[in-house]
Amino acid sequence: MPELMQFLLSGVTVGAVYALVALGFTIIYNASDVVNFAQGEFVMLGGMITVFAHMAGLPLPLSALIAVGATAAFGVALNKLAIEPARGAPVVSLIIITIGASIFIRGATQLVFDKQIHRFPAISGDDPIHVLGATILPQSLWIIAGAVAIFIGLWLFFTRTLIGRAVLATSNNRLAAQLVGINTNWIMTLSFAVSAAIGAIAGVLVTPVTMIGYDFGISLALKGFAAAMLGGMGNPKGAFAGGILLGLIEALTAGYISSQYKDAAAFIIILAVLFAMPQGLFGKKSTDRV
Repeated sequence: MPELMQFLLSGVTVGAVYALVALGFTIIYNASDVVNFAQGEFVMLGGMITVFAHMAGLPLPLSALIAVGATAAFGVALNKLAIEPARGAPVVSLIIITIGASIFIRGATQLVFDKQIHRFPAISGDDPIHVLGATILPQSLWIIAGAVAIFIGLWLFFTRTLIGRAVLATSNNRLAAQLVGINTNWIMTLSFAVSAAIGAIAGVLVTPVTMIGYDFGISLALKGFAAAMLGGMGNPKGAFAGGILLGLIEALTAGYISSQYKDAAAFIIILAVLFAMPQGLFGKKSTDRV
C-alpha cells in the first residue's frame, strides 16, 4: 500500500506539470487553431529567469514575478514577430514556425544564461510530508495546487466571460468575429501572453523539485502536447485530466515495470485512446465552439 501511494503521489505531481503545459497549448489552440511547440520553452524561461534574478540578489517572490512578466512578453513577441505576419499560411507552416521559435529560444538561453542545471529554494522548505506511509514534498503540493487553480480559472474564463467567448469565436471564424466587433489581433496577443505566463508559472513551481536547464522544455512540450491530445485538444478539462493521467501512467509503469519503458507505455496508451477516440477523452466529434 505505501508503495502504491508513493507512485500515485509522484504521478499526480508530474501529471500536474504536464497539465499546466497542456493548458498552455489549449489557450493558443482555442484562439488560433495553432499548436505552439514553443510552450515548453516558456516553462524553461520561467525557471531560468527566476533562478538568475534570485542569484542577482532579488527576493524570490519578486524574481518569480519578473520571470512571469518577461516570459509573457516573450509570448507576445512570438505572436507579433512570427505568428501574426504569417496569418493565412497553412497550419502546418505555423506549427513549423513555433518549432523554429523553440530552437531559437533554446539557443538564446544558452548565450544569455548558461548550459548548467540550476534550482532555487523550495517555497515551503524541503521537509517531506508523510501520507499513508508515502512521502510528498511541500513543493509538490504547490505544483498540484497551482495546476488546479489555473485549470479552474481557465474553465471559468472560457465559459463565463465575454473575453473567453471572444477567444473561442476568433478560433471558430476569425472574419465573423471581426464583423461582430471583436478585436482579433488583441485576442491573439492576449492568448499568447496568458499561455506564456502559465508556462512560466509552471517553471517557477517545478524548478525546486526537478531543477532547470536550457534544454528542459523539449520533453515538456512533447508531454504537454500528448496530454492535450489525450484529453481532447482545445478542452481545458481534457488538458488537465490528460496531464494527470499521463503522469500516473508514467509513475505506475516506472514503479511496476521499468523506468526505461515509462515513456513508451504512456505514448502507446495515448495512441490506443486516439485510435478509438480521435477526438480524445473529453473532446466532441462535432462541436460548435461559439
